[in-house]
Amino acid sequence: MQDKPFNPFIAAIWRRLAETMFVEPSHMAISPRQVVDNLQRMFANIKGSTPGSTGLSVLATWVVLGGPIWHFSPRSFRIWRIERRLKNSRIDLFQDMARIRGIVYVGYYGHWLDADEADAGNASEEDANRTNPVLNAIGFTLPRHRNRAGTPDDPLIEEYHGNDLPESVFLGEDAIPDSVEVIVIGSGAGGAVAASNLADQGYEVLVVEAGPYLPTSLLTPNEAKMSSSLYKDGAIQTTRNRDIIVFQGRTVGGSTVINNGICLRLEREGETHPDANNVLATWQALGAGIEPDVLEASYLRVEARLGVHEIDQRLGRNNGTRLLDGWDAYRANSSDPMDHRAIAGWFRKNWGAKAENNRCISCGYCNTGCPYGRKRAMPESFLHHATLAASRKARILAEADVSHIGWGANAPDGRRVASSVQVVLSDGRAKTIRVTKGVVVAAGTIASSNILSASGIGETGKGISLNIACPVPALMPDPVLAWDEDQMATFIDRGDFLIESHFQPPMSMASLVPGWFDEHFRRMLNYNRLASAGVLFPADRLGEIKRGKLGFDLKAGDLAVLRRALALLTKVHFAGGALEVYPALLHGETLSAGMSNADIDNFYRDNISEPDDVVLSSSHPQGGNAINADPLRGVVDLDQRVHGTTNVLVTDASVMPSCIRVNAQLTTMAMADRVTFGRRVFG
Repeated sequence: MQDKPFNPFIAAIWRRLAETMFVEPSHMAISPRQVVDNLQRMFANIKGSTPGSTGLSVLATWVVLGGPIWHFSPRSFRIWRIERRLKNSRIDLFQDMARIRGIVYVGYYGHWLDADEADAGNASEEDANRTNPVLNAIGFTLPRHRNRAGTPDDPLIEEYHGNDLPESVFLGEDAIPDSVEVIVIGSGAGGAVAASNLADQGYEVLVVEAGPYLPTSLLTPNEAKMSSSLYKDGAIQTTRNRDIIVFQGRTVGGSTVINNGICLRLEREGETHPDANNVLATWQALGAGIEPDVLEASYLRVEARLGVHEIDQRLGRNNGTRLLDGWDAYRANSSDPMDHRAIAGWFRKNWGAKAENNRCISCGYCNTGCPYGRKRAMPESFLHHATLAASRKARILAEADVSHIGWGANAPDGRRVASSVQVVLSDGRAKTIRVTKGVVVAAGTIASSNILSASGIGETGKGISLNIACPVPALMPDPVLAWDEDQMATFIDRGDFLIESHFQPPMSMASLVPGWFDEHFRRMLNYNRLASAGVLFPADRLGEIKRGKLGFDLKAGDLAVLRRALALLTKVHFAGGALEVYPALLHGETLSAGMSNADIDNFYRDNISEPDDVVLSSSHPQGGNAINADPLRGVVDLDQRVHGTTNVLVTDASVMPSCIRVNAQLTTMAMADRVTFGRRVFG
């Protein structure tokens, strides 16, 4: 019997919220009680303090709404009170509480039938969910049930296990060595590349990862289960002020397992707006000069290993093409030189090519781990090489947190020498592992900063940047079926921001579609007619880790860029034929076709004055342990070695001296390769 993290009192509050947030319960596809059961199962799967803190937030919201008076009142009164106290409030605390509605939507649209719950005999989970009432109500078809007979270019929907990591590469808790040459902390983009290169050089490498490993056989289209298993804090981690949701992977392979595989360079002809910020020039001015030809060589090596190429256009035939068509129609009438110099096209990704037996099948589940084994994330590429093909094969210790690095006697020049790493196992036991060569820290911007700080390294966790995303779905006059393709296929580089097509399976999409009560329910009933894209804009060096958590405060200039970006995307949607546009604002307003460009600009000017007015997220934290030649201005030197140490490298995105503006995984990999390929970084 799975534990229930919410006691009966908190569960009753969740149930009343479910009875309020959708439509009259008699019109819901599942009962409010089933919504609560789904939340119990999802939060029981989340490690750490998140379930408890979420329960306290629900209780606080209940009190703010009126406690027993609200609880036992008719639905009309409950809606009125929510509108007055949460939806329309200008009080920051109450605006933060309003975001809890997204969790209620997850409990409804994340409804999933386990194989043993359905009348399906020994059927797979997907077959058991042929009768899923929520999915059927919105017209969503699970991948295995999609008719591909009339589309011969599409591969059959079937699992591919050829790149799964075997059990032999993982260490059990009873087989942890007392000593190894090199420990790599983190198995994501930076850690996996470093581990692969170091293993090729003959180092004995142990990769320590806080999250579990889920092979293809354990990945399913059950969004609630996958989100709670693969993401840090079950995908509801936020900044300290709760203004921005921060998505980070917590699994072997890190965020590469739950991202969209986008491989943008800092700058590339035909891919980057000619007027965009020159990132390497910015770094040079900051004292973090990186040789462009060296980085170019690393890009080429990484891209060759991953098979990076422009995706097949069949992968964006429904939603991705609509963004490009709308952009062409909008730009034809624009007088803005930035629009005419913008670059629009198809993403390059680390997906398999069309002729390969593990090519992408456009299932639409990139962000919850590919359940068909088609993604080339770190487990299927660099970790696969490090553990199975390298000259001295690496091993992986999963589900083990690193608390700190230990130090031995100083080197003759006074620099510190790492001598051990302390890990905390899943049962709470601590074990110290001696290192004889060195340590690579690559646990992600937040975790790496915390580990280095706990190890006595000063000035970590400062100057953190985010690429911040905001979604804008649109209602089209005809069916789009955007879910039957790659989630993110096309982009527009506008120079000061990017626009990227994106679409999500039902649970994730419900959390992105704005709106309240019956209106949100109606929008989701039109799920098959929704097209969607989002804006991505850089927020440079505004964050700092305090007491282990990311604080981040947007400035007026950032909000001005956001307003401009959302207005442009809205105009592009309308130019592409949209009837209605639903920007991700707290109040859930609808913009209708026929609005003038000036009206659209004025709408965003009037409705976004602070971050709490809009739903913002980031999957790209950068900085915190910045590169700099001057130890007074950065945590690591130009070779990404921690200043004042002999044998500690940092190879994740936390070394970025300023915001890189685009999706971060490829540059993170290239930067890790730059300092670990073909050189003996440790004695």
